Amino acid sequence: MPASPGGSRRSDNGAAAFAASPQLTRALQQIVVDLVELHLQGKQAHWNVIGHNFRDLHLQLDQIVDDARESADVIAERMRALGACPDGRSDTVTANTTLPAFPEGELSVSTVVNLVTARLRAAVDTVRTHHDQVDGEDPATADLLHTIIDSLEKHAWMVSAENRSH
Repeated sequence: MPASPGGSRRSDNGAAAFAASPQLTRALQQIVVDLVELHLQGKQAHWNVIGHNFRDLHLQLDQIVDDARESADVIAERMRALGACPDGRSDTVTANTTLPAFPEGELSVSTVVNLVTARLRAAVDTVRTHHDQVDGEDPATADLLHTIIDSLEKHAWMVSAENRSH
């Protein structure tokens, strides 16, 4: 006899696991790649920022790095829960990121503010670009993306404020 939610009991094998489609897997993989790259670029900026207000930005970059790393982990683990395999290897990230390359060497606070703001916005754009397709297939994963968008946009606003004036 067929089981139904709220009705009779299911058999032990009555519910199949939801599995990500190839399109969902590709979308989430791109998001993971850009979040890993954001984490790495944030750390590069953290190590090499110099100038007035150095310490404040240095500490703020650590928060961005932590949030990017945590967000990448959340999406990668969601991929695993959906039967997909995330790929965060350095050569995969380098080959597939949409974020612009980050310059080497010491960089002034104002330069780092502009560079990091641009990368935060690029990462948000990646998440927003894939959001609707993800939402159409898996609203639960889209909820995770909402949280990531909120976090990255807040960081972009806070970092960019450093270079703003009346």
